[in-house]
Amino acid sequence: MSFLSLFIKPLAYISVPVIILRTIASASPVGRYYAQLTVYLGTLAVVSTWGVFVAVGMTLMGRRHDVNYVVARSFYAIASRVLDIQVEVEGEEHLQTCPMVMVGNHQSMLDILYLGRMFPRKASIMAKKELQLSPLGPWMFMSGAVFVDRGNSTKAHESLTAAGDEMKAKGISLMMYPEGTRHCQEVPSLLPFKKGAFHVAVQAGIPIIPVVCENYWRIYHKGVFGTGTIKVRVLPPILTAGLSVSDVPELTTLVRDQMLSTLREISIKVTSEEDMKAAEQPAMKADSPPVEEPDPILAAPVEVVSDEVPDAPSEDGSETPSVDTSLSRSLRQEGSVSEYGTETDDEGMVVVGRQHH
Repeated sequence: MSFLSLFIKPLAYISVPVIILRTIASASPVGRYYAQLTVYLGTLAVVSTWGVFVAVGMTLMGRRHDVNYVVARSFYAIASRVLDIQVEVEGEEHLQTCPMVMVGNHQSMLDILYLGRMFPRKASIMAKKELQLSPLGPWMFMSGAVFVDRGNSTKAHESLTAAGDEMKAKGISLMMYPEGTRHCQEVPSLLPFKKGAFHVAVQAGIPIIPVVCENYWRIYHKGVFGTGTIKVRVLPPILTAGLSVSDVPELTTLVRDQMLSTLREISIKVTSEEDMKAAEQPAMKADSPPVEEPDPILAAPVEVVSDEVPDAPSEDGSETPSVDTSLSRSLRQEGSVSEYGTETDDEGMVVVGRQHH
């Protein structure tokens, strides 16, 4: 009897909160929101704690930079089932590029779920320095996360430069969110991009891989936490070999244009989208002079990863891309690109204005 109690008692302890959460979830949409949120955060806390032990073991085995892959896949395997949210990834073959700088759109803390589904091997994340003191801090530190002090421009850029050198030397990839903070609304849109990720890629001469997650407003926003399928599309690599710091502003704009177009294509259309399109146009277009826009209203700070670092000045001291730069001319000389398009070589990798010396 005592032997059976070893299994029955833990099962009883676990089943009680599960029954309570299911009852709350079925009571009302608000109850479902808080029940799903509790399950999500609880799963995140459990897996993060377990991740500390995984990080210790894998570090001793010399596989520190595979910790994120193992923990991320574990989190997705559990959370996707208990939340009934699946993630479909298109273009996953592009994640075999290594090293690379992955740039993704950042909507909410639910982004961790799609990262869990697609996060590749030998990859790490960039996070704000404050997260070192969070429950995720120990695991992030041992998994090779790059922490950035956003309040200190000099230290931030030193961290980025060091990250780029290590990525190139060890073949490690990095995931960054160039919007710098969360941005979630019913109409698919992107905030202006910060340039930290693009400086890292250009200085290290490694490809940029845009990762676009559809607008999942219908599944998750404040007061709503439903179920369903989230689509993610990984775009072809954008080569940076031969580019210089002066090319970063226009490179940033081109990547943003690609991602915004893809975001609108894979997201479910909403009735108000056509009326708001004019207000949601990219901050700068490659074929027209830059236009001043009002500052967007930023959401709360990102929980896990962020590219919110001060922009490094270009070599000529200007942050605004020129309309007639050598980068845009080289793109158009081939005759195979549109105003917001890209040129693709025989290997399916996007070439962005490679300079010839």
